[in-house]
Amino acid sequence: MADQRAKLSWRDETVPVSDRFDDPYFSLHNGLEETRHVFLQGNDLPARFAPGFHIAELGFGTGLNMLTAWSEWEKSGQSGPLTFTSFEAFPMAPADMKRALAAFPELAPWADRFLDRWQGGGCDLDTLRLTVIEGDARQTLPLWDGLADAWFLDGFSPAKNPELWQPKLMRQVAAHTAPEGTAATYTAAGFVRRGLQDAGFSVSRAPGYGRKRHMTRATKA
Repeated sequence: MADQRAKLSWRDETVPVSDRFDDPYFSLHNGLEETRHVFLQGNDLPARFAPGFHIAELGFGTGLNMLTAWSEWEKSGQSGPLTFTSFEAFPMAPADMKRALAAFPELAPWADRFLDRWQGGGCDLDTLRLTVIEGDARQTLPLWDGLADAWFLDGFSPAKNPELWQPKLMRQVAAHTAPEGTAATYTAAGFVRRGLQDAGFSVSRAPGYGRKRHMTRATKA
């Protein structure tokens, strides 16, 4: 399994960059605000939160998206658990996750609780049921029996990691989306948008975060 772990470099000592894909794990501008803009607002969250809500994600990375969603889940007053399922091919070592997440002190109350329990694979906290499915999502997602209310599509750049954005995988995302469920991603690449549309989503373009002019929002038709 050693060769399947994340291989990292660090930019400015704080931002992890994938050596495999030559792409940072989160925005150099402000990763937390990017997550809020793209994945929360892009899926109309936290307004849609309700008991039993299920978020699924392509690309767990540092855990930043999960922690951001979980923090907003608790702040919104939900008392039951948020279900969060993520698909990750190259898991990051817990020590590297801790180093990366230190850049976001606002999330420390949630990051600390998570990292205290995290040993890979998943963890069950009072208000969070997390499962991280390791391996190539093209192989693992078709075997999953879940349905997500919202998807965070957060693989590395389509130009550098096209495997995670192919039409066949977008069809699997759609097949594992609840009726009227949504998906959001930072990219507005044409082939990604077409793949989502062909899979059965109604696709729209929205203002992107930071230097990205546009992002993509999708609703299951």
